[in-house]
Amino acid sequence: MTESGKSLTYADAGVSIEEGDAFAARLSKLNPAIGGFSGAFPLNVAGMKKPMLVAGTDGVGTKLLLARKMGVLDTIGIDLVAMVVNDLLVCGAKPLFFLDYYAVGKLVADEADAIVRGIVSGCTEASIPLIGGETAEMPGLYEAGDFDLAGFGVGLVDGEAIIDGSTVTEGDVLIGLPSSGVHSNGYTLVRRIMEHAGLDMTTEYPEIQGVLGEVLLRPTRIYARAVAGLLALGPRPKAMCHITGGGLVGNLPRVLPKNLRAAVDYASWNRPAIFPFLQRHGGVAEEEMRRVFNLGIGYVFVMAAAEADEAMRVLRERGETPVRMGRIEAAG
Repeated sequence: MTESGKSLTYADAGVSIEEGDAFAARLSKLNPAIGGFSGAFPLNVAGMKKPMLVAGTDGVGTKLLLARKMGVLDTIGIDLVAMVVNDLLVCGAKPLFFLDYYAVGKLVADEADAIVRGIVSGCTEASIPLIGGETAEMPGLYEAGDFDLAGFGVGLVDGEAIIDGSTVTEGDVLIGLPSSGVHSNGYTLVRRIMEHAGLDMTTEYPEIQGVLGEVLLRPTRIYARAVAGLLALGPRPKAMCHITGGGLVGNLPRVLPKNLRAAVDYASWNRPAIFPFLQRHGGVAEEEMRRVFNLGIGYVFVMAAAEADEAMRVLRERGETPVRMGRIEAAG
């Protein structure tokens, strides 16, 4: 008992069991498989000589702060799935399932529902199930209104057919797939530019043909269908790369042999308007732009030169607009 004679409750401490139960009930309607203590996935490895599970985890970063300010929470779940699934694809893995972790200062069922609906939407786009997750209400660690997201995904690949970049040679061709914009990296610099230039998230700027906050919150593209289509119908890539933090400069070397480098032709595609907009308002050097942002290319294939045209054809038939964006050269 307290001095007033009232018994303290979990709600007094900041955690609402009732709100949590209400949210759990909503989740069970989205997917009846959600709600147990763990998720199960039937594993079918028929036709694989050396089946290997591939796992990855990621988050959405400080893009969450912009989503909260705009009150737009139904797309960041797509970002979460994209950041994990796109990484799984790089080695040629088929994504199998996804789990999420949602930590919040005070659980509000409507907000949580919007976030999870975005995650479900992303999983649908990636053709994988959301088999579970964790919602943690932690007042004291997070202030009311604060939250964070993490995602976890598992894929399957035949170890004898894994794509690891080991066969890349000088003269191979780089083929890029467009991004939807900034995706989910570089938002700390984005927010600094906005503060420096006095940019308003709710203002429509002619240069970007839209409201700044809406353009910045466009969800990260999920490349699962494009990759699956090329692996099934086209020539096999020698390497693949998801362009995340570090841009093309930082990510392409991760999938190439040490004696080779990617010679990127940055003039070979049109950058989405948001990038020159941010560069101009922030006075950001070109080298820094290339080091931080994807600049309009979200995923890259390394193809044998003789097979590049066929790969482009297959990707176009899948509804993509691929770009020849450079070649592999000797490092030196």
